[in-house]
This record gives sequence, structure tokens and C-alpha cells, in this order.
Amino acid sequence: MHILEKMFAFIKRDFYIHISYRIAFIFEWISTLTTVATFYFVSKLVGQAAAPYLSEYQTGYFPFVLIGIAFSGYLNTSLQSFSSNIRYEQLLGTLEAMLATPTKISHIIIGISIWDFLFTSITTIIALLFGILFFKVDLSQMNFFASLVILIMTIVSFSSIGIISAAFIMVLKKGNPISWLVSTFAGLFGGVFFPVEMLPKGLKLISYFIPITYSLRGLRHAILQGYSFRMLLPDMIILLFFCVTLFPLSILIFKKAVELTKVTGSLTHY
Repeated sequence: MHILEKMFAFIKRDFYIHISYRIAFIFEWISTLTTVATFYFVSKLVGQAAAPYLSEYQTGYFPFVLIGIAFSGYLNTSLQSFSSNIRYEQLLGTLEAMLATPTKISHIIIGISIWDFLFTSITTIIALLFGILFFKVDLSQMNFFASLVILIMTIVSFSSIGIISAAFIMVLKKGNPISWLVSTFAGLFGGVFFPVEMLPKGLKLISYFIPITYSLRGLRHAILQGYSFRMLLPDMIILLFFCVTLFPLSILIFKKAVELTKVTGSLTHY
């Protein structure tokens, strides 16, 4: 079976599973829209107090935080999707069967989570449209292709962390230090809700070591200001570095985790 056919089969399966829980399906989008609306009114409270820290982006607080809310969903999906889907397949008893097929491990890892990323993309678009239609956010300067390239690198770099997280689940079954560390500190040090420039100098150094910092900064410049590829190059180079180092490493770690569980006989244990 061709790789695209396999990916489509995974998407079709997970789509039907997802829509079978219609209330949860609707509530996920309502939650996103509620969060966007909440930060709109928070931005009214903040007023011009944040202006000195937002001069780099030439925008107000709400457009700034809207991009953070919308695209940080990819980080949350990356951290939760791979590990939770691996756990789900273990509980169903289908993981061992999939790993016994000729399909590459990397294809299985991508396949079991591809629907989650598609759904996150739909949610991101809805959040942005909500901001545009109801709160008059101006995204007319967006450099679409630069935004798309940064988004792809964002997904790859975030997913690498998620795959490493899934490797821990394979071995430990419960308890995931990678997911906890990244999700706990990304909002504080990654610039999701406020510019990292607001952080004290010592804490700001931490932000330089996590991909979300460069991802959100690049996306904000590309979407809100229409930066060219040349202007975005510094952030894109760093994101590319995260991609080419973390993704192969994450696949290697996951393969080692699978080998370890096969040796110990714990592959199907949960």
C-alpha cells in the first residue's frame, strides 16, 4: 500500500472515531472561541501598558496573543497526540499488530496522529477567522507562503518533542517527564501570552532553547507584518536546526523504545 493511501486510511479511521463523540467535538471549538474572546477583553484591560514590549510587532496586545493562542495548539497537540495515541493503541491491542506489518515505524507514528494535526489546523483557522470577523483583527499584510513554511517547521520541531514523549510512554506506560516539562514552561518562556522581552534577563535565556519562541516570533512577523523570507531568515534557520536535529533523534529514540519493549515483553502491557 502506498504511503498516501496509508495516511488516508489513518485519517478516515480517526475522523469517524472523532465525530462519533459529537458533543466533545463541538465543545473543543467552543472552548477555543471562548479563550479568544476572554483574551480580547483582557487586552482591553491591558490597554497601552504592553505597548513598549510590542513595538517590535507594531500591533496591539490582542492580535499578538491571538497568534499565540491559535498556533500554540500545535505544541499541545504534539505533546499529547503521539503519547496518548500510542497509549490508546496499546489499550486496544492494535499497536503490536501495526508494528508487525512492513510499514515503517516513522509512518506509523505519523499516521496515528495525523488527524489530530488536521483538526488542530481547522481549529487554528477558526480562531483566526473569529478574531478577524468579530474583533476586527487585521491580517491583511500576511505573507502566506512564509507563514506556511514556518508552520511546517513548527509542526516538525514540536512533533519531535512529542515523539520523544511517546517513547517514554512506550517504556514507562505512565509518567511522562518530557511532556510535563515542555507544557509547563512553554507558556511562560515561549512568548505565548506575552513577549519574552518582558522576562528578566536570566529567565529570558531559557526561551532561546525552546522552538516555540522562534516559531511564534516568526509567525507573528509573517502574519501581522508581512515579513519577507529574508527578514524571517534568522528565526527560520534556528527552527530548521531544531527540525534536522530533533526529528531524526526522536525517531531513533522511539525505535529504541520499541526494541526495548519487545526484549522485555512489555510492548502490549498497559
